[in-house]
Amino acid sequence: MDKTSSIDKTTGDKYNVETAEILANEAQILPIAESTPIYEQLLQLFPTAAKFWKQYVEAHMAVNNDDAIRQIFSRCLLNCYQIPLWRCYIRFIRKVNEKKGIEGQEETRKAYDFMLNFVGEDIASGPVWMEYISFLKSLPSINTQEESQRMLALRKVYQKAIVTPTHHIEQLWKDYENFENSVNRQLAKGLVSEYQPKYNSARAVYRERKKYVDEIDWNILAVPPTGSYKEETQWMAWKRLLAFEKGNPQRIDTASSNKRVVFTYEQCLMYMYHYPDIWYDFATWHAKGGSIDAAIKVFQRSLKALPDSEMLQYAYAELEESRGAIQAAKKIYESLLGDGVSATTLSHIQFIRFLRRTEGVEAARKYFLDARKSPTCTYHVYVAYATMTFCLDKDPKMAHNVFEAGLKRFMHEPVYILEYADFLTRLNDDQNIRALFERALSSLPPKESVEVWKKFTQFEQTYGDLASMLKVEQRRKEALSGAGEDGTAALDSSLQDVVSRYSFMDLWPCSSNYLDQLARQEWLAKNINKRVEKSVMPNGSALLDKSSMATISTISSKVIYPDTSKMVLYDPKQNPGSGTNACNEILKATPPALLAFLANLPAVEGPTPNVDIVLSICLQSDLPTGQSGKKTGAPTQSPAGPAPATSELSGSNKSHPVQSGLSLKRTGNRQHGKRKELDRQEDDDTTTVQSQPLPRDAFRIRQYHKARASSTSQTGSVSYGSAFSGDLSGSTG
Repeated sequence: MDKTSSIDKTTGDKYNVETAEILANEAQILPIAESTPIYEQLLQLFPTAAKFWKQYVEAHMAVNNDDAIRQIFSRCLLNCYQIPLWRCYIRFIRKVNEKKGIEGQEETRKAYDFMLNFVGEDIASGPVWMEYISFLKSLPSINTQEESQRMLALRKVYQKAIVTPTHHIEQLWKDYENFENSVNRQLAKGLVSEYQPKYNSARAVYRERKKYVDEIDWNILAVPPTGSYKEETQWMAWKRLLAFEKGNPQRIDTASSNKRVVFTYEQCLMYMYHYPDIWYDFATWHAKGGSIDAAIKVFQRSLKALPDSEMLQYAYAELEESRGAIQAAKKIYESLLGDGVSATTLSHIQFIRFLRRTEGVEAARKYFLDARKSPTCTYHVYVAYATMTFCLDKDPKMAHNVFEAGLKRFMHEPVYILEYADFLTRLNDDQNIRALFERALSSLPPKESVEVWKKFTQFEQTYGDLASMLKVEQRRKEALSGAGEDGTAALDSSLQDVVSRYSFMDLWPCSSNYLDQLARQEWLAKNINKRVEKSVMPNGSALLDKSSMATISTISSKVIYPDTSKMVLYDPKQNPGSGTNACNEILKATPPALLAFLANLPAVEGPTPNVDIVLSICLQSDLPTGQSGKKTGAPTQSPAGPAPATSELSGSNKSHPVQSGLSLKRTGNRQHGKRKELDRQEDDDTTTVQSQPLPRDAFRIRQYHKARASSTSQTGSVSYGSAFSGDLSGSTG
């Protein structure tokens, strides 16, 4: 009993394959009395697991419990088309009949025929055909007549085996040739030449068939689909095999081809047991072939496997209705409804439609009156019945009454309001449409009234005059405008309003490019204050302004973005502590100038800052190149005046001092001596930068290259701000 309780613990994840395998292995070493409850619970979860059925029946065979063995085989054989399980069955039949003489031999022969009728098409059934042939050869023959009958039976089995694409088809052909030659050489030539093309075709089909079969994993258990890669791969493999078999590549007769397709579907359902689409395909394949009864049986089996699948229930009811079995279809709908308490809204709607199709208007109306009292009845039932009454019964008054009755319950549902408005639009009842919008908007909160306002605006734009159109648009803005600084801006008219008024379907009063631009401008207008807040430094100085933002569009065209498809997932568990140590090493090797620059970067929200803005900051920031390293050892004097900040270079009125390696002093009147001193100091700084070895840091390499480029291009002029930018310069003369 302890093992049984351990199974109960797995019901939280009852389709856990690993747990099932462990329990099945444990059951093999337990006495039959203890293992039986384990097998029963496993097979309740995995009713098509042939390996579990085989273990279960072998456990009973070990103790010679023949009655239990027969019962188990009757439960599993027709649901598990697997050769090892069926060979276990034939061993049991031969064992119980081996001492019964001729009667037992006949029972065994019937068992072989029964077995090959179901699994003889399996690509792995070659040993079964060979075993059956050996059994027939071993039968004693008392007289010539019995010997002749035995030869005929052998020939019939051989001829079936050699046209079945199995792994042993070549061996079976050789055995067949030897058999015919041993009976009658003259007759053998005719028979062999007759079956040679059929054998060649079967062998060619086997080679193709084997490619599809090899893609299938025959050891998995049937579990509900989770969307894993392996499950999808197996689903596709089965679909390919089914399509191959449906194509009748061997060009055999229709009955034999259909039998092979049925066998393939049955094998597929052993592993795709919880896939509704496989059940549906199987049933519809039968129905298209004219086998309606077979299709119904498949649907019935599918509902036992997946009792909660509404899709299969509707498909089954559809099949019954299409063949005129109205009462059978009605029972399926009633099973969907159950006691009415647990019925879904969709089941109410579909049953109303079914009654309207099959029993008339009055039956549908009567059920609607009952359904609206159900606790699971939502506004969808009212919309569906009102639409059906209007379109099918041609009764707009009844439909209007239904919508009005539903409005008392679902005034808070925006979707219901919109459906009601659409109905009134069909009636061309503009007065009641406006009244409906006014009633709804007076009760709906602003957040839930967005779509209703949109519909109201579209209605006025289409059917109203200019005054009513403008009035509703203004009311909409006032109702939906948020509180705060953006509230006033939201009330202003924009070009978007004009586009909205004067567009029709897919026709617009402007190009698609300008539509995108308007949408971008609208977004920027809504976030303009947020953008300014994010671009302000902690010390109050602006880092970005309008002119700098205007350069982003030109900068972004030059940006080379990384190839994210080659990024590797970061997993710190692989090397604990390595991330912190590596970060510390990077910080130690980072130049002080870069650290100062990084410290002054503005804070950004979210994991992925805007690349364009970051690059704009980088290209316009002043980075110190280091003090001139003169051999005298005297400290270098800092410039008398501050260098202009980034925002000043961009045209902003704000500025903040930035220390730079280049000493600049802006004065209205400069003396000639100070000019020479300044030029000499600049030459020393440039020489120092160029004489230093290039660092390994890629960021600093880029900055030094820019410094060299700017120094070689400066003839009588000095760059403002950073020596690395090279973008803005002014004459000092």
